[in-house]
Amino acid sequence: MSQLPLVSMAILYRDQKFLMQLRDDYEHILFPGQWGLFGGHLEIEEDPQSGLVREVREEINYLVVKPNFFKSYNDDSAHRYIYFAALNKDIDFLELNEGQDLDLVSIEDVSRGLHYSSKIKQDRQLGAIHQRILLDFFEFAQHNLGDFD
Repeated sequence: MSQLPLVSMAILYRDQKFLMQLRDDYEHILFPGQWGLFGGHLEIEEDPQSGLVREVREEINYLVVKPNFFKSYNDDSAHRYIYFAALNKDIDFLELNEGQDLDLVSIEDVSRGLHYSSKIKQDRQLGAIHQRILLDFFEFAQHNLGDFD
């Protein structure tokens, strides 16, 4: 039996919105053409927090300082370590190095599972696992994070 890939993902939030990546339309990747969280596969012997910092740096040239562990999520495709941190940089200053677009997504769009990309001028779905993670986190943040509002 093969082991599930290990993945670290970042919930980066600002003004009760979540930074998301519109994934490329490549059929060979998970959630092609859908909105997802930034992050990716861990390198061999890389710890989840270090992998998260590396992946986010590679994808948008942003240094996640002191990420907080939220939860792990498993499904048939991966074991995901989820971290969260406030986004302390305007998205206009992020460098998108992977994916088609990035945007701050409202909880309303997360709830309906659809967000408009101004770059490609289309509504696109959120990946199901990404939507579930953000809905869980929103519930957690409202009760546990004073700086989330």
